[in-house]
Amino acid sequence: MTRPQLTIFISSLTITTIVFLDRISKIFFSQLLSVGESIPAIRNVFHLTLVHNTGIAFGLFKNQGIVFIVISAVAIILFSVYLYLHREDERFGLFNIFAFSLIIGGAIGNLVDRLYFGYVIDFIDFRVWPVFNLADSAITIGTIIILVTCIPFSSK
Repeated sequence: MTRPQLTIFISSLTITTIVFLDRISKIFFSQLLSVGESIPAIRNVFHLTLVHNTGIAFGLFKNQGIVFIVISAVAIILFSVYLYLHREDERFGLFNIFAFSLIIGGAIGNLVDRLYFGYVIDFIDFRVWPVFNLADSAITIGTIIILVTCIPFSSK
């Protein structure tokens, strides 16, 4: 498999998996719970709580739907173009390909919610953090991977 083929394979598989798992989990918890309902998995530590988030991360900037749709669409396009342009670059490591794909998949998952419902479905609740979903997790993990791979480590 050539480098461009490997990049496309990793990206496609990662994006598809994230979008699929995100959609399935949101459908499942939307059918299991009513909005605001919470089921403790580990009491006072981890709950499953259904929230309809009209804002962005942590519920900030609520009811700005069209703005977030445009921002999400632009981000998906920019990250996809960046991946495509670096598909042959050996210096652009597999972790970076995976990380960018996680971000794209997560952004698509939340964009689907915004387009279809006008809000994002969240359900993972650790009680010390705002409620989030698998797409948010993918975006966060992808961002952390990119940050870690960009930080130069010195052997001094």
